[in-house]
Order: sequence, then C-alpha cells, then structure tokens
Amino acid sequence: MSKVQPWSANTYTKGMTPRSLFRRLAFAEAVTWTLLIAGLIGKAAFAAPQLAVTIIGGLHGAVFLGYAVIASIVGVNQRWGIGRTVLAVALAIVPYATIPFEMHVERTGRLVGDWRREHSGDERDDHWFDRLYRWFLIRPALLAATMLVLVTIIFASLLLIGPPGGWPKND
Repeated sequence: MSKVQPWSANTYTKGMTPRSLFRRLAFAEAVTWTLLIAGLIGKAAFAAPQLAVTIIGGLHGAVFLGYAVIASIVGVNQRWGIGRTVLAVALAIVPYATIPFEMHVERTGRLVGDWRREHSGDERDDHWFDRLYRWFLIRPALLAATMLVLVTIIFASLLLIGPPGGWPKND
C-alpha cells in the first residue's frame, strides 16, 4: 500500500477523471445557457433589469471559457483529435449543444480512461506537446493556476471588447 504524498497529483485529482470533469462542465454550460435565456426572456417580457442579464451573461461567459479549456484538456487527454476537440468547444456556442455531444462521447467510449500522467508506450506520447501536457498533469495545481490565468486574460479581453450588441445604454 503506497502512501499518497500531500503534493502529489493524486491528492488534487482524486476521483476527478476526464469523464467526470468534462460532464460537470458540460452540465454547468447548459445550466448557464438556461439562466441566460431566462434572463433575456425576463428582460423582454417582464422588464427585468439589464443588470441581471449582464451578471448572468458574465457568469455564462466565464463558464463557457472554463468549458472550452476543459474540453480542450480532455480532448487532448482522450486523443479526440483536433477536429473533435474544436467541435466540442464550438458546440458550446449553440444553446444546449454540449448535451448531445457529451452523450455521444460517453456512448462511444471517448471519455473512458484516466489522466495520461505517464508515457503509455504510444509513439504519440513522444511529441513535445504530449510531454508538456503530462508535465502539467502531474502538477494539477500549476495547471489549474495556468488555466485560470489564461481564462482571466481572455475574459478581461472580451469585457474590453464588450458584449454582443454593445454595452447597455443608461436612459
């Protein structure tokens, strides 16, 4: 019986498989779509305040970016290929499209397996990107911090650009 060191990858990712992480984010993405659509309907039909839609939109945007990052990480881990990984991210633009995609990759076994923390013997593991990927996987706190910084930079950039349709005018 081996003792898990407090700084090991297993300490931070215990029970968190590519499947469970991807499914959680796909579900969260669908929930925030629901909140955003409800907020837009509330604004249009019941004169709900714009601030509510702005806050919900920001929450949805943050979850969308988180989903995109996790879909990319899981896509690399599960060797989905660039096409399927890009499709996973692009489908998040369409309301609820992550649900059938998640069901498809689940049904076809593309979420089966653990994190690829070690060389598997597959020649694709010799690629520099796969080595870098494994390096980050065995340092999940650093991976999470790096992804958080990346998402924060993207989110801040998008806030500077402004929401679709521009910022609401105070009348």
